[in-house]
Amino acid sequence: MPHSTSTEIAGRIEDLYGAPLADLEAHARDQPPGMLSALLGMHDDLTLAERSIDFHRDRLAQLLHLERQIGGHEVSHLLDGARRLAEAVAVRDAQTKSALAVLQSLARVPAPAQSPPTPSLPPPAPPRPAESTAHRR
Repeated sequence: MPHSTSTEIAGRIEDLYGAPLADLEAHARDQPPGMLSALLGMHDDLTLAERSIDFHRDRLAQLLHLERQIGGHEVSHLLDGARRLAEAVAVRDAQTKSALAVLQSLARVPAPAQSPPTPSLPPPAPPRPAESTAHRR
């Protein structure tokens, strides 16, 4: 399930570059590193952090199930899961802040205005041969 933060960032990238994210990713693979590849990397990191949040939250919920006994062994797993969840949240927040700052600093440049087509002019007439000043007989 896509998260609202990564979905929002993806939408902003698409709006900025005027193409779907999948097309932008394909295009960026053939280009030298630049702003687009940096934004796509931030988006990938954000998506990974959101999946990690889901995983660790679900794992903690399993460990804390009401019918489950919590012993010394489980406590270490709970602490590790909580630490990993906190790290994933910190990564998500940092990636979101960075990506939004970059996106806010950029603006889509409007396409150059198309000048009306120049009517094609007829080709110039070939030069006329010079008239001779000699008298004809």
